[in-house]
Amino acid sequence: MAGIRGTLALVLVSALARLADLFDFKTRRRRRRRGCGRRGGGTMLWVARLSGLCSLAMVMVVLSPSLQSFPPAEAIRSSHYLRIPAGGGGYNHHLAAASGDAETLAFRRAPQFHNAAECEPPSANGTSVCDPSLVHIAITLDEVYLRGSIAAVHSVLTHARCPENAFFHLLLSEPGLESVVRSAFPGLRFKAYYFDPDRVRALISTSVRQALEQPLNYARNYLGDILERCVNRVIYLDSDLVVVDDIGKLWRTRLGSRAVGAPEYCHANFTKYFTDRFWSDHRLAATFAGRRPCYFNTGVMVLDLVRWRRAGYTRRIERWMEVQKSGAAPGGAGRIYELGSLPPFLLVFAGHVAPIEHRWNQHGLGGDNVRGSCRDLHPGHVSLLHWSGSGKPWVRLDSKRPCPLDHLWATYDLYGPADA
Repeated sequence: MAGIRGTLALVLVSALARLADLFDFKTRRRRRRRGCGRRGGGTMLWVARLSGLCSLAMVMVVLSPSLQSFPPAEAIRSSHYLRIPAGGGGYNHHLAAASGDAETLAFRRAPQFHNAAECEPPSANGTSVCDPSLVHIAITLDEVYLRGSIAAVHSVLTHARCPENAFFHLLLSEPGLESVVRSAFPGLRFKAYYFDPDRVRALISTSVRQALEQPLNYARNYLGDILERCVNRVIYLDSDLVVVDDIGKLWRTRLGSRAVGAPEYCHANFTKYFTDRFWSDHRLAATFAGRRPCYFNTGVMVLDLVRWRRAGYTRRIERWMEVQKSGAAPGGAGRIYELGSLPPFLLVFAGHVAPIEHRWNQHGLGGDNVRGSCRDLHPGHVSLLHWSGSGKPWVRLDSKRPCPLDHLWATYDLYGPADA
């Protein structure tokens, strides 16, 4: 409880500091303009910013019931800084160890996280990925989203009731980044896997946003092949989110006969995820015959890898990517979708997804795919906040133009100057 209060205090103090800065700025500007008349534009800007801070306060009220249910107060302790160590390391299991090597980027070292008394202890050596007590979490790791990935891991550990049972499967597009994780999270159980971009590059077509075309976005399609056969279930998480609830609750979600579990949004206009060419081709449109397809976000999923492998879902996804690629080629029949890795998932799984509570993916906080404007939370409880869209919290914070909810993400950010 003390740690949670510390988190709330940190966020509210940041908000109050921002409020004070704005007020001081407003006062100085009025002094400079004394005698020049009053203007309404500055007042409206002040009101808009104050409204944003009020929204942040409301978010903390919404989150507080969930936040109060976890024990690890040690997550809020101040921690010293360390630099990203040079060198890579093999793609093997790691009990992360501290490193004193230095490069240019710097991340604070996270505190140790310990299991609650009721947790099943992991195996004695702690290195076996096949240990049945483990909670398996897959996340990608690249230089562009490195800061987000580190924050996501930090948030999972902060609120997990059994953090020592969490095992992270890190999918890397370039060797060496696993050393950052090893340094920032002493004691973390993880394994790093190199995902060869050439495995999927030829299947990727252009998208509405270049970031959606990166090969690593498609690594989730291959988890059934990449992870060890003894891993029967895995939680996949995007790099632009934070978890504010016990990840064990999501892990225990029942999928029934489904291979994929995710929050569904059946009120969304499903037709917009595919082109007119798709819907006008009766053979293609018949793909959804006999099922009630709903949009779901692939940034948070629980996957039954036994069913996935048995049904050959990776190859099914690849076939739809081939249809898209051939249609988009010169002389082709035309594209069947405009987005990146999402539509192939929808084509294979929409209507066959085990529904998960919406609280586990409060998505869209990054705004749309173009402007990345600020957005509010969906109604209801919150267990995970997801900055899907073009606006990323670390970019907006660094540019001094954050949205209110970005301050909540900042409480899990471990990035900072090494000499601070």
